[in-house]
Amino acid sequence: MNQMQQMLQNAQRMQRAMEKAHAELAAKEFTVSKNGMVELVMMGDRSVKSLSIDPDAIDADNKEMLEETIVLALNEALEQIQDAYDEIEEKIAGRSGVLF
Repeated sequence: MNQMQQMLQNAQRMQRAMEKAHAELAAKEFTVSKNGMVELVMMGDRSVKSLSIDPDAIDADNKEMLEETIVLALNEALEQIQDAYDEIEEKIAGRSGVLF
């Protein structure tokens, strides 16, 4: 087998591993709780599975704080998901993200 064929096979193997890891990550749940007011569950595909708000947090006086808490929870979950994707990329493709 020549070197070019071997490199192509390695690239294909990495691509399959990457696709499998990304599919597993898409099905993974990321849960973030903030200040006892909000619990957010996001899937690895960045879809929101659920959002729970403590009934005590639902008050006209708390509106801004509740909104900020939801935004913080969303941003934290998205950051966790991105970190997981980056970890997969580095593990499979190497630090540079280049397949070969």
